Amino acid sequence: MSKLNTGLDANARAAVAGALNGVLADTYVLYQKTHAYHWNVTGPQFPVLHAMFEEQYREMWAALDEIAERVRALGAFAPASGRAFADLATIDSADETPPPATAMIRNLLDGHETLIRRAREALETAAQANDAASEDLLTVRLQTHEKTAWMLRAMTE
Repeated sequence: MSKLNTGLDANARAAVAGALNGVLADTYVLYQKTHAYHWNVTGPQFPVLHAMFEEQYREMWAALDEIAERVRALGAFAPASGRAFADLATIDSADETPPPATAMIRNLLDGHETLIRRAREALETAAQANDAASEDLLTVRLQTHEKTAWMLRAMTE
């Protein structure tokens, strides 16, 4: 950790940056999975799912930069390789063979719910560190993933 004088001590910054890097890794894996599903979805729901998956992966792509930049603002480094993301992620990457559209929806729902839980843990870490900026970022991420999970869940009923 770099020496910073922002009101957060080095241990607090390291804890929050570590939690954010976990959220970043899961977001990256879910982004990749969503993008792959966008390319490979088939079936009668194709137009709706193709467009919905694109909206979702574009949102996550923008979020990746925000999360990584927050990690850097805390004086830490964001993961810089596929291996680092894989090591930190709790979400599985997409299978080599694309599943049917209904399985894609369920897989993405599971991914968003996993990311929601991880973001809640990171939010608690940020709150304990009194890091309002990270709390704000994570609150937005929670809202976004909860809304996305709701929409995907509605498609499975």
